[in-house]
Amino acid sequence: MNKGTNKINFKSLLEILLVSTRLGLTSFGGPIAHLGYFHEEYIRRRKWMDEKSYADLVALCQFLPGPASSQVGIGIGVMRAGLLGGILAFIGFTLPSVIALILFALLIQGLNIGDASWIHGLKIVAVVIVAHAILGMAQKLIPDLPRKSIALFALVGTLLRQTAFIQIGVIILAGIVGYILYKNQSDYDQSQLIFPISKKLGTICLSLFFGLLIFLPILREITSLSWVALFDSFYRSGALVFGGGHVVLPLLQKEFVPIGWLSEDSFLAGYGATQAVPGPLFTFAAYIGAVINGWKGGLIATIAIFLPAFLLILGTLPFWDKLRRNSQVNGALIGVNAAVVGILISAFYNPIWTSAILKPVDFAFSAVLFSMLVYWKLPPWIVVITGAFGGLLLSII
Repeated sequence: MNKGTNKINFKSLLEILLVSTRLGLTSFGGPIAHLGYFHEEYIRRRKWMDEKSYADLVALCQFLPGPASSQVGIGIGVMRAGLLGGILAFIGFTLPSVIALILFALLIQGLNIGDASWIHGLKIVAVVIVAHAILGMAQKLIPDLPRKSIALFALVGTLLRQTAFIQIGVIILAGIVGYILYKNQSDYDQSQLIFPISKKLGTICLSLFFGLLIFLPILREITSLSWVALFDSFYRSGALVFGGGHVVLPLLQKEFVPIGWLSEDSFLAGYGATQAVPGPLFTFAAYIGAVINGWKGGLIATIAIFLPAFLLILGTLPFWDKLRRNSQVNGALIGVNAAVVGILISAFYNPIWTSAILKPVDFAFSAVLFSMLVYWKLPPWIVVITGAFGGLLLSII
């Protein structure tokens, strides 16, 4: 029995690593697009979670600082195969872009590829992926008029004022409205989410998160070790940023360029490269760390900027299922999930649509890619490759 169980666990871990690595190699378009890729691969194709559980996990990660898409991926890995599953899901999704950006920092600094035509094709792919995710989530999460109204409110609010604080405020307000309207509703899915992490481990992770946030700046002041200063800067950036990778990029610029750790030109070159690689935008830290201190600096920066996200998601998951199964909390979650749909639509328009659909031919190409994904049921990686080559063709039309 034990051998059989170990074999099954090994297969699950290997599957998580392979699937997450494929996503890490093909998931272009930023954090909102990543949620679309996850939805397609983990929910629609493999059915590792149901729609509402996935929406609950997304809602939780929206509340937490750090890279929301990476935290969602870690959470799915944990629910699939425990702590090691979460680690492998993170490694698979993150490592490809980390390697690419460290190599870029070491070998081709100064190359500006942000405006390359194939990048434009990948932006159109992101439009298709997010549109598909929104349609699927909207069918499940906003079936009635009140929830459609909450989604509309979230859409308008986050579109008019695109700041992390507005997004958090919209989610909180939607939770309050959902609590008032749906606190006695009994049709919420009561399926139990299994988190193979103890509450003790969760408490330790949360204690480490806050402890490092307080202790690292002190250690930086009393030591002259450059790697401690590097670790502290990236840890604080990862711990205090709401809104995902697009928000952390300018924060990193303020953290490192004014003090002379890297030049403005080097920063902009890395910014362009980060837009060109798949995976989480937080891996920009790998580029900055490699510019400052070689490949070792790249690894230190990567660990430091993602560690807060890892500690937070592991710290909150053990308590999450009990909260979501509470009838009153369920009502709030119904409102939050509806707001998430509106926030996704807002992000779908700006920056995803506005940066990708510039001409009628772009819209026509996006319709072709959408049909390939939704109607012809082709694998996402084929759509990604087609998008890249299509971007090259569009540049000469």
